[in-house]
Amino acid sequence: STVRNSESLQHGDGDLTFALDVIRPFLAECFEEKGIPERSRIVACFAVAGPVHRNRAQLTNIGGDHTPDVGAPERTLVIDGSVIESASRSHLAKVVKCRIVNDFVGQGYGALDLNLDTECRQLVGGSKDKMDPLGPKVCVGAGTGLGECYLTISSLNPEAGYECYPSEGGHVEFSPRSELEVELLQYLMKKFQQNHRVSVERVVSGKGLANVYEFLAHKFPKRVDKVIHAEFLKADDMQGAVVGKNAGIKGSLMEQAMALMVGTYGSEAGSAALKWIPTGGIYITGGLTPKNIQYIEGEDSPFLKAFFDKGRVSPLLDSIPVFAVMNEDIGLRGARVCAMREFKSLCC
Repeated sequence: STVRNSESLQHGDGDLTFALDVIRPFLAECFEEKGIPERSRIVACFAVAGPVHRNRAQLTNIGGDHTPDVGAPERTLVIDGSVIESASRSHLAKVVKCRIVNDFVGQGYGALDLNLDTECRQLVGGSKDKMDPLGPKVCVGAGTGLGECYLTISSLNPEAGYECYPSEGGHVEFSPRSELEVELLQYLMKKFQQNHRVSVERVVSGKGLANVYEFLAHKFPKRVDKVIHAEFLKADDMQGAVVGKNAGIKGSLMEQAMALMVGTYGSEAGSAALKWIPTGGIYITGGLTPKNIQYIEGEDSPFLKAFFDKGRVSPLLDSIPVFAVMNEDIGLRGARVCAMREFKSLCC
């Protein structure tokens, strides 16, 4: 079953809501359609959009204590691994272990499951050969939002593999790199009623692309394509998609919006590379990456030009392997990696 927002959740059982409205019908369907033996026991992992503390998460974009955008739901949804493990209703009783991880931690673990030859593109030549098998790894990915995470491995116990750690790096300040971007910052501060700063996610994401176009349309009204702009205004949460599909129109505001967004994307990825020095590789993930790869790969692309534009420390980035991930399922695969690790720990 599909749960798109908090209005789809029916039960008022507090922390059991997710278990009853999402997990229970899913398991019932699996056992019925897949013929899974009733004696089976389940190890689960859920990669969710929100900070995780003590195996418990409050979803960022379904209620919560954040400041919602206009029209955002106000209801809080909590996912608690211990509550799910202790649930006794129907197939929920078969869950013996449940791990909750941040959704972008799931992407990080999913990066460990990638085939670099068939599922990635080397944005910098020779990236595979540069990889340090004990070096840190970083994921930066734009989609609905902007996520970041990092992975490390112990040089004393490399057999244990990489561990992934969450980050809220997508919510650091948007740092303008031109006079036009300074104006964009001022526009977004006014739009989101912020006195001092705006998150880089407000620029680098699907909604961010829409924000950038909206700003450009406000600044350059004579360049607005009325037909496309009318479609944009009617598109609700798909406004970024309208901009993206029309970004190939030369000289258009959509093309300019895409270049600005992707340049900021590359700049933030370069900043992440400076912070973590990921000699094991930096992976550019998220749904916007494969959809807009033509603006990301190539040494003259807006992305890579901004990635390497780091002043006197720019040469440091020459040693960093950089990959664009062309698959969008690595978050799901990362949850599987985590679940398999939990399974193996139970079996040993």
